[in-house]
Amino acid sequence: MPQISIRGAEMPESPIRKLAPLAYAAEQRGIKVYRLNIGQPDLPSPQCGLEALKHIDLKVLEYSPSQGFLSLRKKLAEYYAKYSINLTPEDIIVTNGGSEAVLFAFMSCLNPGDEIIVPEPAYANYMAFAISAGAVIKPITSSIEDGFALPDIDKFEDLITERTRAILICNPNNPTGYLYTRREMEQIRHLVQKYDLYLFSDEVYREFIYTGSPYISACHLPDIDQNVILIDSVSKRYSECGIRIGTLCTKNKKVLQTVLKFCQARLSPPLIGQIVAEASIDAPIEYQREMYDEYVERRKCLVDGLNRIPGVYSPIPMGAFYTVAKLPVEDAEEFCAWCLSDFEYEGATVMMAPASGFYSDPSKGRDEVRLAYVLNKDDLKRALEILGHALEAYNKMKSEK
Repeated sequence: MPQISIRGAEMPESPIRKLAPLAYAAEQRGIKVYRLNIGQPDLPSPQCGLEALKHIDLKVLEYSPSQGFLSLRKKLAEYYAKYSINLTPEDIIVTNGGSEAVLFAFMSCLNPGDEIIVPEPAYANYMAFAISAGAVIKPITSSIEDGFALPDIDKFEDLITERTRAILICNPNNPTGYLYTRREMEQIRHLVQKYDLYLFSDEVYREFIYTGSPYISACHLPDIDQNVILIDSVSKRYSECGIRIGTLCTKNKKVLQTVLKFCQARLSPPLIGQIVAEASIDAPIEYQREMYDEYVERRKCLVDGLNRIPGVYSPIPMGAFYTVAKLPVEDAEEFCAWCLSDFEYEGATVMMAPASGFYSDPSKGRDEVRLAYVLNKDDLKRALEILGHALEAYNKMKSEK
């Protein structure tokens, strides 16, 4: 039998989706599954975007330009300007979601064997994209005990070798919800400038910051505009994950020219998605305010509830809509699977993402899970009640074995 590729064998399963078959099977048995595993907001998309979708008046659903419609890129530039991110439409390429932006950034800037320093836990698909590009992730691990603060900058410098080409950050962070401070961003800027590295900055959660501190984008950092590659997406801020519209933004013209070649090879970003995204940028300020206020309340509901469960600890996330929680179990992946295959409480169970999948070393985060507060507060309270009973039943079963 022919063998699959080494790259395919090394490609990790998604910790967010790998337990999906167990969840589907539970639902087939009539069990209600509260899905806290995935960042799929349940809040409605902007009405202006939905109306644009309903009233598309095209005779031919044709290709769009490989870099995306100019009209969309113009409106995106206006959107970024509101955050003092000064970009022209020519600095912006529209991608098939933020995921493609990360992949094309890696493919354009890195050679096989080049190294990327990444604070962990990190969005699991970064590892998959690095494998696709032949690059190597060099993790620097943050700790739940420190609230996932950025490790000392000396530890970053210790990892730099002749193969180091980039630092990758997600700010606010997925999966931890951590928000980098101005001091931390300045320290990263110093390293990027000192060693002439790329700084890949995933900022898809900029609307969801729960502190009075100012938002610090990588694009705000002085003297490194040729090094910064901004990754973005409309998925979270407009609750439009399914239209698959992201952006890659940079002032580096050589990078843009190279990314465009990969864009041309995949032809074009989604036509209909671009139409919806362009309309959604006109969503009234009340839309964003209501969404933000709802997430603030959900965050409090989930984090307070987690910390009331015996043996569970979650720091308070300052951004995004996730938290990583430590559970009183030895193997969170086994526990998460057991919740779906062997447990129910009053006809329901919970689905979580084992946090070990957010580390390069799967021995880390073995007792941690990522939870997304994307359900309404009543559902979150119910999910927390179920989680408490699940932990009690699971640990009782383990002690009796």
